[in-house]
Amino acid sequence: MMRWGLSGAAFALACGAQFWVAADPVIHMLVQIPLLAICGWLLPLARWELPKEVVRAVLILALVVGAIWMLPRSLDAALITWQGHIAKFATIPLLFGLPLALVWRHLGSLLKGFLKCQSVSMLLFLGFLYTHAPVRLCNSYLVDDQVRLGHGFALVAFALVILWLIPVFASPSHRETKGKFHEFSHIRH
Repeated sequence: MMRWGLSGAAFALACGAQFWVAADPVIHMLVQIPLLAICGWLLPLARWELPKEVVRAVLILALVVGAIWMLPRSLDAALITWQGHIAKFATIPLLFGLPLALVWRHLGSLLKGFLKCQSVSMLLFLGFLYTHAPVRLCNSYLVDDQVRLGHGFALVAFALVILWLIPVFASPSHRETKGKFHEFSHIRH
């Protein structure tokens, strides 16, 4: 029951952000779209156990939908047409957030690390693209808004790197390794 409430809260916040989406691409891309993805991730359906045969197909579906919503054309369509608007509110939670949550526990640490690195590199690429493009990429937003969005992408990328590195350096296995290194260095002296 709590997952329904959290998912509903994320969806309500995403709906509330709609008021500012038309005027600010930062709210659109870095607030509303992540909230919609979180809404799908938190759905109780995300606890279902997937058959191993479909994990790869579900992951590909989530990655394709996520890539589509990174395109400036998709953002414009969501602002200009009612079909794009409905597609955003339906596909991001149900075809990106939920499928990603369904497959995440089935992925090995190497693939999870690769997807995290790919996310950071894509955010940095988008940050560079939006700040250095000689023309407007989204017809619905001004060039200054586009540059702010590019800086926002870069900030999110750096924040994710820090967030994902904290457990690496705070984990007990890292401290054990560090302790063993100090024991070894003490022996050599």
